[in-house]
Amino acid sequence: MAELICDYDLGNDNLYAVKWYKDHEEFYRFVPRAKPEALSFKIEGITVDMSISNSKTVVLQSVTLNTSGVFRCEVSAEAPSFTSAQSEARMEVVYLPEEDPKISGVELQYQIGDEIDLNCTSGKSHPPSVLHWYINEDEVEDSDSLINYPPVEHRHGLSSSILGLKFVLRADHFNEGLMRVKCVAYILPVLWQGERERAVQSLPVREMREALLLVRGSSSNTCQFTTVLLLLISILNVLVHLI
Repeated sequence: MAELICDYDLGNDNLYAVKWYKDHEEFYRFVPRAKPEALSFKIEGITVDMSISNSKTVVLQSVTLNTSGVFRCEVSAEAPSFTSAQSEARMEVVYLPEEDPKISGVELQYQIGDEIDLNCTSGKSHPPSVLHWYINEDEVEDSDSLINYPPVEHRHGLSSSILGLKFVLRADHFNEGLMRVKCVAYILPVLWQGERERAVQSLPVREMREALLLVRGSSSNTCQFTTVLLLLISILNVLVHLI
């Protein structure tokens, strides 16, 4: 469900009509002198709850990715002023991943000097997840170690991100005989791009999931290391945000 609010002050004028548009198509109209006062029009991704919508608030049911778009509210006054005003904003519907990111390419044993070649694949989401690799809690920023792959497209507008990690295993990668390699997937949607660009700042909307790879050192002279793959799941947040 999403709630759209059009706040206005007509002063001494009387309201003639309030009209709502999505991507320039009208989907809701409120005219106090009409019978009925409120009407809704069929548009893909839009289902208005007429029982609780009124002159200042429109409630949308069954919000989907197709609901995303630019919404405009247009208010007009009766005679004699016939004053009108409008304002618009973009609503972005975010689908958070239901699956944890997956680390692939893991070998059962590693030795110092071996090349570690891993891939991290995020769960299906919209927009695509942003992936980051960490070694012992330090983010990997070396472009030579990171391999960017094109996203995998799925049905219903969802996609999965893939980020590769390649580096040579060194003794200083180990802290007390243990190295942690972690892949983190998160979503931080940019809700508007252009001259009015905004990004979510103070709201806790980052959906984060982690996959952790542990490489444990052995005390034997062969300098082999055993790997253990763990999955860590963080708190899920669902976001439908209108700016």
